[in-house]
Amino acid sequence: MLKTFNKGGIHIPEYKFTAGNPIVELPAPREAVVTFSQHIGAIAVCCVKQGEHVERGQLIAKANGVVSANVHTPISGTVKSIGKWKTAFGYPCDTVTIVASDEDAAYDAISIPTARTDEEVAALTAEDIKSIVADAGVVGLGGAAFPTKVKLTPPSGSNPELLILNGAECEPFLTNDHALMVSCADEIIEGAGYIMRATGVKRAVIGIENNKPDAVSCIKDRLKGNPAISVVALETKYPQGGEKQLIKAIIGREVPNGNLPVSVGVIVQNVGTAYAIYRAVRLREPLISRIMTVSGKNVKNPGNFRVFLGTPLKTVIDAAGGIPENTGKIIVGGPMMGRALVSVDAPTIKGVSGIVIVPEEESRRMSEEPCIRCGACVEVCPMGLEPYLLMPLTENGEWDLLNRHGVKNCIECGCCAYSCPSSRPLLDFIRLGKFKVNEAVRRKNNQN
Repeated sequence: MLKTFNKGGIHIPEYKFTAGNPIVELPAPREAVVTFSQHIGAIAVCCVKQGEHVERGQLIAKANGVVSANVHTPISGTVKSIGKWKTAFGYPCDTVTIVASDEDAAYDAISIPTARTDEEVAALTAEDIKSIVADAGVVGLGGAAFPTKVKLTPPSGSNPELLILNGAECEPFLTNDHALMVSCADEIIEGAGYIMRATGVKRAVIGIENNKPDAVSCIKDRLKGNPAISVVALETKYPQGGEKQLIKAIIGREVPNGNLPVSVGVIVQNVGTAYAIYRAVRLREPLISRIMTVSGKNVKNPGNFRVFLGTPLKTVIDAAGGIPENTGKIIVGGPMMGRALVSVDAPTIKGVSGIVIVPEEESRRMSEEPCIRCGACVEVCPMGLEPYLLMPLTENGEWDLLNRHGVKNCIECGCCAYSCPSSRPLLDFIRLGKFKVNEAVRRKNNQN
């Protein structure tokens, strides 16, 4: 039988329209807007000046603390301005705008970093690899954008024994990881090897949902003669790609609430992150591009694209045929965990795994009805929570009770809202509740 987690989850239409599409390389923008907050944690600190000339891959904002990440320019050019720019969700963010001249664009077209030789790679120590990954600004590319350097340095006293590469990609519509596994299997495997060396882990498993048989067979073929890494086919079930659900499915261990995967001896990384680590270690390339899916039921040319960071989202959408006339909503990420954007002029950042364009008739919310206590939301919650209770606790500002009922353990998968027959906005309120509880905890810690 295919492996899966045993608590909650749902089977939803996949809409993997771009599953067989190859990766299309989009040209670098002539004007790149690069934000300094492309990761979870502290905003990176600008280290360039207006009017300064920079070259592709140059550091332009330095990580500010442990949980932060370096930011690099995706193009060669001149720093036009340093200031604020609105993100896809409408929040102002520190940015730098870089403009490329004809000479800059011509230079980028022929400039290729000198890759490390096999001998140079073999000589790298675990600390060398961690330093390279940190310098390259690599973050988790599954959507969370957590600085990878932190995951490569487990807490003192922990004993990681297994690396799990997440190739589940359980969100509807998105196929960027699928396309990457098919086209860059060797590079992903090499990146996995660097993670193993950096963390001292001796064994790795790549978990892939069984709706991607070509990816499973492709990686299995490349792994022949490599006993340290194996592939596990998983049941197609949402949210199979959640860290805790993936660990439960593959090795049967439960990560206690409030704990990290390393507490049960596991490090989890996305396959896209492993690929970015390969490019950083082997090719000396910082994280300046990523693979994205643009899809939707009415999108003219849906596809998977390699996009330079700082490229306007509108440019990426135009590559897929533009915005259909009957569009009601554009979502950054997948339809389950993604969020509606407010401006297509916002730049591409490290955490954008895809864009889903929703038709007008499917973008309207159903009328909210009273809770009928059916228990559907409890049945599907993969974290064993009671969403029907968490929503009214948030509405009434019962932050202590919310905390006691485990609101911080919610992974925001949206299974509850999807399954609710009364169309209650459960996830919206739970997200708000999480924010308020975390805010209260921070305030209490600061007072102490």
